[in-house]
Amino acid sequence: MTTTSGIKFPLQTNFLIFMQKLNNANSSPFSVSLYYLQKKIGYNFQSVNLLRRAMTHSSYSEENNKALSILGLSVIETSISLHSLESDIDISSKDLSQKIKESSELDSCANGGLKLGLQKIVRVSSKTDSSTPAIVCGAFRAIFGAIAVDANKADDAGNVFWYVNGKSTVDGGGRGFAF
Repeated sequence: MTTTSGIKFPLQTNFLIFMQKLNNANSSPFSVSLYYLQKKIGYNFQSVNLLRRAMTHSSYSEENNKALSILGLSVIETSISLHSLESDIDISSKDLSQKIKESSELDSCANGGLKLGLQKIVRVSSKTDSSTPAIVCGAFRAIFGAIAVDANKADDAGNVFWYVNGKSTVDGGGRGFAF
């Protein structure tokens, strides 16, 4: 923590330390984007390589986000189910299925990814448009799959999902995702 005239700047210190590490490692703009993405989602990866993979489309590399996207979809669906049942244990299976569908479908996930700016981060081949809904959606879902693997807990990934979508998991405040 640095001080100037008695004012503390912990974030500035953390940022300066991070920038020194970046300079020492000759980091790419992609690495810088991953750093800021972690800040946006409120989760710091123990293994940043998982986030790298989550932000890598299959057109770019064989080491890509496909499997993480499948896990992420399951995390999203489970999280929606749990929160819906916590709010209304008597919810009909039809209504629950509809909420899950609305929240996890391609357009909803693509919109979530666009809000995070994933179309500017996800790595794709030069012949691929990174802003297509399927690519942005896959990257969005893959973030939550990567968090589940990194934390070894789907609950942590679900909490980040709610944080990203503006709903607190602690007090139920804020606006929920597709509710």
